[in-house]
Amino acid sequence: MSAQPEATDPSTQPEAPGTGSDSKSAVHFGAGNIGRGFVGLLLHEAGYDLVFADVAAPLIDALKATPSYTVHEVGEGGRDHVVDRYAAVNSATDEAELVERIARADVVTTAVGPNILKFVAPVIARGVAARPEAAPRLAVMACENAINATDLLETEVRAAARAEGTSDADVDAKALFANTAVDRIVPAQAPGGGLDVRVEPYFEWAIERGPFGGEAPEIPGVTWVESLGPYIERKLFTVNTGHASAAYFGRGAGKEKIADAIADPEIRAKVEAVLAETKALLVAKYGFSPEDQESYIRKILGRFANAELPDTVDRVGRAPLRKLSRHERFVGPAAELAERGLAADALLEAMGAALRFDAADDDEAQRLQATLAGDGADAAVAEELTGLEPGHPLYGAVVGLVADARQGRG
Repeated sequence: MSAQPEATDPSTQPEAPGTGSDSKSAVHFGAGNIGRGFVGLLLHEAGYDLVFADVAAPLIDALKATPSYTVHEVGEGGRDHVVDRYAAVNSATDEAELVERIARADVVTTAVGPNILKFVAPVIARGVAARPEAAPRLAVMACENAINATDLLETEVRAAARAEGTSDADVDAKALFANTAVDRIVPAQAPGGGLDVRVEPYFEWAIERGPFGGEAPEIPGVTWVESLGPYIERKLFTVNTGHASAAYFGRGAGKEKIADAIADPEIRAKVEAVLAETKALLVAKYGFSPEDQESYIRKILGRFANAELPDTVDRVGRAPLRKLSRHERFVGPAAELAERGLAADALLEAMGAALRFDAADDDEAQRLQATLAGDGADAAVAEELTGLEPGHPLYGAVVGLVADARQGRG
């Protein structure tokens, strides 16, 4: 990792983002590795004056003190990108400044995790309310690993706006909400790297075109699509399902890194079996050609095997409760396969591996293990974890998985 430049005297710093008369600006919630190494990078390279918002004071302080950082793409075709001329706002303590930034921004994006969207929605709502009547509509996009995350954010923003006297019609006049699908592997970073970020060279950022009404912003690298649903599910049920499967199978086999897990022939075969099942669903549901989907799978497996990207099974496997929930990467496709009378045996095996994930430093993993160790019938625990109801064709198999996991703890 390259060393960070020393902070310069404030009097020599460039004009603060968003203050130029002809500038376009973007406020991005989440200044972590994905925010800096993916979404923030693309917005910067699209010419936006970038404002990072985060509740982590040390991170915000570091951004304020450091005039630039470097995104290092590692692997074949990778290169370095320098990001500079950004501002940083502590969203926990400097709400007034953040509202002002949003009120004159062109774009607001998030990379905070789906469960955190409800906490950033109120300040977005206040920023929308504070926008001048004549200003172009603010484009709000949640860049999260979840299906239609912007819909969730929009619901929370509208609720917060109504609570403060801003009507839905006022929100419609000042903001638009577009769903996105994002894909880039950004592992945990090595200690001592400062603000620099290591990422894979590959990325995809797809945004639905419809909400923009023919006036979509220019963001090089973005793929604009008419219908995002198939695109989101293809990514979630291939990249995310495959990545998490490699993590859970890998951890069960004592592997530390994803690349090591996927290099193991037995683990790779299990991941391939999982992706063969999700491929069957995607082909049947959306009409993707089997050849195109198989090519997509091969590309994804090649990304997982990138030995220059030290991604760990514990990082990828974290938050197992969310990953095992009803419409996420395992239960979602497995349930639809079962409803169609198609096999989901490999997905069930991956879910069984997920139930055994007990990383000590992951809160959800510990809550999962506490749930499995607690009282209550296997069926009740299965319903709590997966959201499946009695009568669903997958229900009995999932109850069996829970029983096996609980017995394995003994």
